Amino acid sequence: MLLAASACGSDSTSSSKPSASAPSSTDDATPKTLTVLCTVEEEWCAAQTAAFEAETGIATTYVRLSGGDAVAALGDTTTKPEFSVWWGGSADGYVAAKDGGKLAQYKSPNAAAVPDSAKDADGYWTGIYFGALGFCSNRTKLAAANLPPPDSWSDLLDPALQGQVSIAHPATSGTAYTELWTQVALHDLDADAAFEYLTALDANVAEYTASGSAPVDAVASGAATVGVVFAHDCVTAIADGTSDLVLSFPEEGTGSEIGATAVIRGGPDPEAARQWIDWALTAKAQEIGPTAGAYQLPENPKAKVSKFSIDPDEIKLVDYDFVEAGTRRDALTERFTTSIAPAPPE
Repeated sequence: MLLAASACGSDSTSSSKPSASAPSSTDDATPKTLTVLCTVEEEWCAAQTAAFEAETGIATTYVRLSGGDAVAALGDTTTKPEFSVWWGGSADGYVAAKDGGKLAQYKSPNAAAVPDSAKDADGYWTGIYFGALGFCSNRTKLAAANLPPPDSWSDLLDPALQGQVSIAHPATSGTAYTELWTQVALHDLDADAAFEYLTALDANVAEYTASGSAPVDAVASGAATVGVVFAHDCVTAIADGTSDLVLSFPEEGTGSEIGATAVIRGGPDPEAARQWIDWALTAKAQEIGPTAGAYQLPENPKAKVSKFSIDPDEIKLVDYDFVEAGTRRDALTERFTTSIAPAPPE
């Protein structure tokens, strides 16, 4: 599958700070405020929280972090949680947070519409969208190197791409950890074999970015030839009209994510967090993404699907075990950081 795409907006980590004048909740029955830990693009974070506030009257703010940084923030045991609910980011990060005791159980009645494979059996997290990894390439740069769009993971090892592959770092990015675990899955769960590939790929990596969607910008600007990203981040560019990008998928199979949401254990506004979960699982809430240029496939079967969303039936997916990926996340990201490349600065 090849799709023409366009330049993507900025993916820098940023935040919306809670209003100093906003009242704080004093009673679970009458929540007044909510702070969301948001792990999607800035525009979608803003649109989603604004819609929830308009729907409920609860003053809602957010802090936007990449997936790996979100897991790290929740793992901080020195301070009381700043956030009440986590929204967006791959389920393996939620598994790691659950294992660390950072999430609270909540089985929303609206979770019944979500497939069992896309939610935690104990109610610690629930899926809200699907995404798949792809290769986002610069058409002009490919032509200059006399290369076709890559359609195999091995294509990224071509010497002609030395210093021309852009990818995020798995310690900071959920996207990059999905790519790391994809290699583990492709190598029959043999981490040593997966790291042989990742070490070979390192020779062609221009830099490891902190954010998973930042490679789209690098490729669009011509700073890199190929980026490994979630396909929807490249597809966001499709709607914007730049013609010099092309999206392709590896024939061996590609990794995927279930973007999730969860109540944060010990957060300041638990009732508002539960209301967020109920609302986020509705079709209406899951149709907001495309209005903010986000084209992930919604998990609610009643939600309208954008024409820009990737159909998973049209690509080959690896058998991606979110639970095992989450359980092994800390060890694998530490190994990557020590044996391949240090984490990039924030």
